[in-house]
Amino acid sequence: MPYFTLGYPTPELSVEIVCALAKAGAGLIELGIPFSDPLADGPTIQHSTQVALDQGMTVRKCLEMLRQMRGRGIQQPLILMGYYNPILAYGPESFVRAALAAGADGLIVPDLPLEEGERLEAACRGSGIALIYLAAPTSPPERLRELARHTTGFLYLVSLTGVTGAREALAGHHLDAGGLALFGDLLQPQLAIGVGVAQEAERLHALLLHVLDDRMRHHREALRQAEDPRLLRRRHAHRRHRQLNRLCVGGHRGDGRGD
Repeated sequence: MPYFTLGYPTPELSVEIVCALAKAGAGLIELGIPFSDPLADGPTIQHSTQVALDQGMTVRKCLEMLRQMRGRGIQQPLILMGYYNPILAYGPESFVRAALAAGADGLIVPDLPLEEGERLEAACRGSGIALIYLAAPTSPPERLRELARHTTGFLYLVSLTGVTGAREALAGHHLDAGGLALFGDLLQPQLAIGVGVAQEAERLHALLLHVLDDRMRHHREALRQAEDPRLLRRRHAHRRHRQLNRLCVGGHRGDGRGD
């Protein structure tokens, strides 16, 4: 489930990179809508977001890029990930209609708490667009049950407190074996784990769920590689595809799975 910021390192190349991720076997792709105050994100996504904004990226341009990707034949689910202010300024109802028309399958809004989500939920309900809520590792059981009742598509489990980005070690509150068992016991929807997946977290998650592996940190590496000047040249497109293919399938070379 790789993430990529729309408009980074250029609008044209971000379309090419997402198409390469799809071709390489990504099962679902998160498309980041650039925003000037990405409060849930660490340095890597802050940087890619600012580069995209400096080139004039807007919500409407993001939706047009999504439309282009569908026109290029991408069949995988595409999830728009963005903050609520641009959606609210666009108008939640208009945004959902436009996102659906462009080919989106779902929305992740990191700064939208459940208590403030009624309007966007209503806009998504019956539209075919999933509204995916986030659950913190500190969420008590009653909160998890409430989130499970409202989320659609899947529930996004935030693996630790803090912002996105690679870490060499875990600190503060983080998802452990007991916490994941609690999530599994309480919740019915599909689950995804993200945010701050690093070396120790990869080891932990591999022990807990065999379907999780070190691909969970590879979307950060994809963002870093995208700005490599050598990859900005068209003649290196085949090399970029090979690198992205390694990022998408690196953790399961032997089992043939592409999800």
